[in-house]
Parts: sequence; structure tokens; C-alpha cells
Amino acid sequence: MTSDHWRKTNALPQVSLSELFESDGNRVAKLGFEETGLYFDFSKTHLNSDVVQAFTELADDLGLSAKTNALISGESINVSEGRAAEHCAERGVGNPASVENARALHQRMKSLIEVIDSGALGEFTQIIHLGIGGSALGPKMLHQALKLGDEKYELAVVSNIDGSALEPVLERFDPAKTLLVIASKTFTTAETLLNAQSVVDWMREQGLDDPLGQVVALTASPEQAVKWGIDETRILPFSETVGGRYSLWSSIGFSVALALGHDVFADLLDGAAAMDQHFQDTPWENNIPVIAAFADQYYAQVRGCQTRAVFAYDERLGLLPDYLQQLEMESNGKSVTIEGEPLSLHSSPIVWGGVGTDAQHAVFQLLHQGSHLVPVEFLAVVEPGDSLDPAHHNGLLLNCFAQGAALMAGKNSDDSHRNYPGDRPSVTILMEELEARSLGALLAFYEHRTFVNAVLLNINPFDQFGVELGKQMANKLAADDGNRLDESTEELKKRAFGP
Repeated sequence: MTSDHWRKTNALPQVSLSELFESDGNRVAKLGFEETGLYFDFSKTHLNSDVVQAFTELADDLGLSAKTNALISGESINVSEGRAAEHCAERGVGNPASVENARALHQRMKSLIEVIDSGALGEFTQIIHLGIGGSALGPKMLHQALKLGDEKYELAVVSNIDGSALEPVLERFDPAKTLLVIASKTFTTAETLLNAQSVVDWMREQGLDDPLGQVVALTASPEQAVKWGIDETRILPFSETVGGRYSLWSSIGFSVALALGHDVFADLLDGAAAMDQHFQDTPWENNIPVIAAFADQYYAQVRGCQTRAVFAYDERLGLLPDYLQQLEMESNGKSVTIEGEPLSLHSSPIVWGGVGTDAQHAVFQLLHQGSHLVPVEFLAVVEPGDSLDPAHHNGLLLNCFAQGAALMAGKNSDDSHRNYPGDRPSVTILMEELEARSLGALLAFYEHRTFVNAVLLNINPFDQFGVELGKQMANKLAADDGNRLDESTEELKKRAFGP
């Protein structure tokens, strides 16, 4: 612990969940919050007024209010790279000039969608979206969550350089009816550009004279896309101050807006803006992303939890845990403070999860009876996404709610093998309906929660230098210039490629 406030938080009595509920009959109302079609229940965490007060003092001590204003107003809060982090401006919240620029770029995207929908560029019915990291995870997750099954375009999002990911798409798609979308902030991403070249080669081999006429680029480096051969009228830029894992609100969302309709994309932005305003305007003790971060830091620093599990009790949200892994672990997986000093606290937890009810028959054994304390997050949707017998969705929701109750209550038994210790925390997020506006608010909640965690840790969540080292090593191996790496790596290379 590095401050009086951290020491105070660590010294607070550790009260069990059952005692917290017994001592406060109004606990659910105090720790339940509603915003933009979402209900957040933090009552099954170990937060109480003393813990919240201690973290509020810590947040004030670390300047959370000023740093939030700096984030929203477009100051250079990404100190290691000397730039702002302006994903909120994409939603219409922030520096007026940045907001206006984002609106202009969104209008350009909308205009291109209208041209494509009109058939002026070709009779497209299929879209291949190529990207990696935030350039692919966000669009893929959004499309799976919001598609209805009767869309005009079939969308395939491919990120992996493994040909086994791309080849099946090429086998079922028609090159004459395929629009290729290349998403890369720098337009130098090796995996994405190799996949893109393979798609262009496939189009050419199938008899298309001008495959580049069927390509759209999404990038913060339009000049690189022009060099690659893409006409500037089919390049959709976005700001350099929008980070990859925060970029689905920008032109990176083009493929989803095209496949699902621009109105869906507009609703997504609107929901995120509502959460932005809530985060900016609400006192910490009632601020949903802030309360979530207080719980995160309580379990990481006070209880020593190294992981957090996220389970979506809705098949449509099955990719959300993957999306959150990148958002949180790439943002807050740091070991030094903003000042460059060693971090003495635990950084981002390892985020993992899955889909209920499948996960109940796989990993929940550890959650209920394992020796690890793992905070759990449940997501569920009140309105079903199917037209089958209501028993399906009712059973899904009841299982979700029962798991949280069981983790908290546990069950005593004289047989130690059948004893459940209980007192295991969970948060439940309940969506009234899985639609674009509430999903936008949910994703913005996770972004702001990640930011608050970074402030409490005094780290920079907007750089990701750790991602670069592996790329540099891969390039060094590919160069084959006589500079050897360690013996183990050289042996693996020899076994794969020969002497």
C-alpha cells in the first residue's frame, strides 16, 4: 500500500456478505443503479459505506475528478505518447473541435454506406472485414450481439494470420459480390495486410480485373492506404487520438454500420454518450463505473484476487469476455506508474469468462469450491433473443440468478467434499433488452471503469508498448540475418522450417 488511504482501506474490517445483508435492509437499493436500459447490482460485493468512503477519499487524493475532466476535454492524458484519448468525442462528448471532426467523419462514413447500399459501387451482398485487436474484436462482438438474421449483407470478420481462419470465408464467398474492408490504425499491421493481400489475390485469380475497386480502408493513416492502392474516396479516416481498443465508435465501426444499418450505429453512439454524461456528472458514491472500479481495487489490493470472471448469460454476448480481456488487460496490464516508478500494487486482474449455462458445467466448480477467490460478473438480458418456448429463456435467467445467490450463500455440510464456503462476490448486470443503445452504454461503462482503475493505480491505460516486443521478435526471426535468439527459439525455428 502506497498511501494513507490505501492503508486505511486495507485496515477496514472484512465483513461477510451475509453480515452485510443482515445489518442493512436497504442494501440492494443502495448498491443497485439504473442507467440507459441497464441495471447494475453491486449488493453481492463486499462494498459498504466505509469501503466506499475510503475509496472516495483515495480517488479524490489521486485527482480522479481532474483526470476525468482531462480525459473528456481532450487533454494529453496519454502521457507516455504525448496525446489525448478522445474516444468520447466519437460519441459527441468532449472537446468541441474534436466532436465536430468526429461528426464530419461519421457523416463521411454514412455517405459511403448510402453509396454502397445504392449499388453504385457494385452489387455487394458479402463483407470481409480484416483487422486485429480492437480493429476486429469490437466489430465482431457488436455484429454477433445485434444482428437479427435478415440483414442485407453477410459479414465475416477475420483477424488471425492463420490461413485456416480466412480460407473457409473465401470458399463460401463470391468474389464479385464481396466488399473487402481493411481496418488498421497505422495501415502497417502485418497480419492484417497479409490477409488483405490474400483476399485481393483471390479476387484477381477469380477473374476480377479491378479488385482494389472493391476495397474500403478504415485507418488513422490515410496516406498509407493510398500507397497500398486504395482510392481516397473509399478511405474512412479516424483520429490519431482514438486508441485501437477504443475505436469501434469511429470509422472502425463501418462494417457493422453497413451490415446492420447506420441507425443501429447511431443508437450505439447515443447510448455510450449517455454513460459518458453519467460518468462525468455523477458523484462517486452513485457513479456506476466508479463503484465498479472501487470493487475491482478492493478485491485486487485488499483480498489479493488476481483474476475476474465474466459470464454472459446470453449467447449473443458470447464475445464480450474476449472484448473485455483486451480492453482491461491491454489498458491496465502495466508494472510502472505514470512517473515511470515500479508499481507496488497489483495491476489489471486476469480477465476470463465464458457463456452461461455452458460455463456452469465447466469452470464453476472452481468458483464455488476452489481455493481461489474470484470476483464474478454476470450479464443477462430480460427480453429473450429467440422465439422458442419461454422455458428456454426463463431457465437461462434463473440459472444466472441462482449462481450469484449460491456463490454468496454457500452451503455447510459435515461432509467436507460437499461443503460450499460461500461469501464469494459477484456483480449482476441486467439489460432490459439487447439493443444498440443499451449495449453502447454498457461498453462505455467498461471503458470508464478501466480508466478509473488506472487512476487508482496511478498508471497510464492508453499505451500498450508490451504488445510491440513480440512483433519485434517475430520480425527478427523472419529476417534470418544471422542474429540468433535463444537456443530454444532457434531449435523451434529449425524444427518448423528446416536448417
